[in-house]
Amino acid sequence: MKEIFTAKTVDDAKALAAEKFGVSAEKITFTVLEEPKKGLFGMKGEARVEAEYEKSKAETAADYIVSVMRSMGYDPTVEISDIEGGSLLEIKGEGVEGIIGRRGETLDALQYLASLVANRSDKNYYRISTDCCGFRAKRKVQLEELARKMVAKAKRTGRTVALEPMNPYERRIIHAAVAEIENATSRSVGEEPYRKVLISSTERSEHSGYRGQRRSGPQDRRNGNRRNGRRREEFKARSLDISSSFEKDYKKPKPEDEMGTNLYSKIEF
Repeated sequence: MKEIFTAKTVDDAKALAAEKFGVSAEKITFTVLEEPKKGLFGMKGEARVEAEYEKSKAETAADYIVSVMRSMGYDPTVEISDIEGGSLLEIKGEGVEGIIGRRGETLDALQYLASLVANRSDKNYYRISTDCCGFRAKRKVQLEELARKMVAKAKRTGRTVALEPMNPYERRIIHAAVAEIENATSRSVGEEPYRKVLISSTERSEHSGYRGQRRSGPQDRRNGNRRNGRRREEFKARSLDISSSFEKDYKKPKPEDEMGTNLYSKIEF
C-alpha cells in the first residue's frame, strides 16, 4: 500500500498517513518528495511525503476475519498476540461467541480461511490461530477429561475404544492426555475428515484370562485349530477389502498426530 500525503509540514504529512493506514508512523516507510521552502514571510509551499505500508500476515488475517463477521451481522475486534511461528487472533465483541459453532467447527473454518488469506502472498508459511471467548482452553479441558474416561473404559473392558472423528489439533490433545496415563496408548486411523483416535490398554485385562474355564482336551484343540484357521482366513479377507468404508481402511498415523509436534502446528491443506 503506497500513497502520497500533502500537508504544511513533513510531520503533519506523516501523521495523515498514520491516520489513514490505521497504524503508528513507526510502521510506515516514508520518502520525503518535497519540503516547504523558506521565504521572506515564513515557509512557502507544502510538504509532500510518499508513505508505504505493508500489512503483516497477522493483520491481513485479522482484517479478513472482521470483514467476514461484519457481513454476518457481528461487530468484532481482533486482538493479535505472538505465538511460536505465528500469531493468535483473539476475537472479541458483544455476541461474538456465536461464531464458535458446534464444538468449534465454525471457528475452525474461519481460522482455515484466514490462514489461506494470510499466506497467499508467498511460500513462507505463517501460522494463524483463532480463539473466541476462551473457547480453546475450555475445549482442551473437555478433551482431556474425555481421554481419561476412554482410557478407563478401555482398561475396564479390555477392548480398544474409538473416538469420533476430530481435527488434528484436537487429536493431539487426546494423544497428549493419554500419554500421561500409565498402561494406555493411542493412535490415529482413517482419512480426513473422518480421521479419529483409537485408545487401548496395554495392561493384561481380566477379560483376557482363562479363569473358571475347563482344561481343553484333544478334541477341543482340534476344533479350536479349525476355528482359528477360519478366523485367520476371514481376517485376511477383510484386510484385503479396500473397497469398504474408512472404518475398514485404516492407515498409518499421520505426521500431525506425532507427539513431537506443537499443538498449533501448520495446517495441512
